[in-house]
Amino acid sequence: MPHDITLIATITVGFVLACVFGLAATRLRLPPLVGYLLAGVAVGPWTPGFVADSELAAQLAEIGVILLMFGVGLHFSLADLMAVRRLAIPGAVGQILLATAIGIGMAMLWGWSFGAGLVLGLSLSVASTVVLLKALEERNCVATPNGRVAIGWLIVEDLAMVLALVLLPALAEVLGGRAVADAHGGAEHGLLVTLLITFAKVSAFVATVLLVGPRVLPWVLRRVARTGSRELFTLCVLAVALGIALGSAKLFGVSFALGAFFAGMVLNESDLSHKAAANSLPLQDAFAVLFFVSVGMLFDPTILLREPAKVLSVLLLIVVGKSLVALGIVLLLRFPLSTGLMVSASLAQIGEFSFILAGIGLAYGLLPQEGLSLILAGAILSITLNPLVFSLSERACEWLRARPTSHRRLTDFGRENFAALQEELDTARIKAEQKAAQHKKFTPEELVKRFPLFTGLTPEQREVLILHFERASAQPGDRIIRAGDKADAVYFISSGEVEVAVGKKRIKLRAGDFFGEMALITGQPRTADVTAIDYSKFLTLDQRDFRDYLRRFPEIREQISALVTEREEMNRHLMEDEAAPETGGERPA
Repeated sequence: MPHDITLIATITVGFVLACVFGLAATRLRLPPLVGYLLAGVAVGPWTPGFVADSELAAQLAEIGVILLMFGVGLHFSLADLMAVRRLAIPGAVGQILLATAIGIGMAMLWGWSFGAGLVLGLSLSVASTVVLLKALEERNCVATPNGRVAIGWLIVEDLAMVLALVLLPALAEVLGGRAVADAHGGAEHGLLVTLLITFAKVSAFVATVLLVGPRVLPWVLRRVARTGSRELFTLCVLAVALGIALGSAKLFGVSFALGAFFAGMVLNESDLSHKAAANSLPLQDAFAVLFFVSVGMLFDPTILLREPAKVLSVLLLIVVGKSLVALGIVLLLRFPLSTGLMVSASLAQIGEFSFILAGIGLAYGLLPQEGLSLILAGAILSITLNPLVFSLSERACEWLRARPTSHRRLTDFGRENFAALQEELDTARIKAEQKAAQHKKFTPEELVKRFPLFTGLTPEQREVLILHFERASAQPGDRIIRAGDKADAVYFISSGEVEVAVGKKRIKLRAGDFFGEMALITGQPRTADVTAIDYSKFLTLDQRDFRDYLRRFPEIREQISALVTEREEMNRHLMEDEAAPETGGERPA
């Protein structure tokens, strides 16, 4: 070979086998994630045949972690979490503590250290948001109250694991792992100083991102989007995700995952967050697949034969232990059984965060290789069994509905709390819709319906045009334009009505009309007064953007130039009529 193709081979084989195994998993009605993990097992060092470069795969997996966490942050909704806080926060925290304690107890019985047990317990306590969302989408339960409770519960788990990602490296030496002097100076300082340094760096990073990020990142994203280049916009999104992740690790000593999560959370406040998510999704999916493949490469399948009792213990904790703990907490907080069954089924699996935590535990010498294999075995088996758990949960609800007395008794239990939860969810939904309406201008389709002038543009061109619009409004009696003013923008009426005064003549314009374009084209001062006669809303294009669009789209320039000529002629006739002397007789024909 004239050059090294290790990278190409690793990516190609990873994608091909992930596609094959993922397709086979879906044929068996299993989540594709199971297939991706098995593809990693197939190219790992524990199975015969081709063995992928594990170090290279680990770096590709790190990109997958960054994009996964960026996606989590991009979809994170504080409002949704607050709506289910009374159940999700105490429930998730309690379930994590109990499941972690059980995991530590299991590890201690096996002769492992406390640190190994802590990593094992944390890894088994958190479920996969990706797997949950797929399961809820298949059952059309994402928008239901129980579905939103389950999602909120897992969001709290994700936030707790983000905190664990920060603390584990700082506490590694104390827990029996390797020194972390290269991260926060743990080898040179005591535990208290190490924790203070860690929290100081994390606080500085969070403050920088939350104070500077919302002012800079959405502005940058909007400027790039206005260029109309899809690839440049996607590149900008990836640059933000990877750049902040790398910068946070180098400047503040925090993990790539934490940096990427906050980058996504900041961009979530932008009105372009959905576009950012859509454009970055293909790469996020691709590298997430490589992440799961690389994790599968670390799995030793012989653990199923060597330690079947340990594998069964891990699986029982994930599928049975966590589910029963969650069900008990939900009922203890006095919420209906149906909510408890939904949450229980949602938690009966583990996924991406478990792998990230296990990887950190292995890297810092906290978790033995056997522990990683047990976690991977638990993930593969629990994800495989998760559809069955959901089916059992649904059958339990149907069984109760078939028994009116028991169903009525269980329905009455927790009804008040559930009604209050529904009310808060409805309030959160209404606020989200109002917030979206405040920022919304038009969709590309609505733009054409309101303003036929833009019919000739493609949907993508209309979408870019919408990004150039600014919002404006006026109350009845407000003077929008004064004759003699310098032209600065063209106004498109989205709702309301205005009156254009040329001399003593009055012309009314309504929704769908536009004004102010003549002075922008001619370069002369305004020639008319424009006053709002109703509550009106406008979309405006400034002089630079308006002229740029006329240059780029000749058909629009021709339509507007014809309209300008028509209006100039009309204004001239109006002015001549006003200047003509009254003769007292009939005017000549």
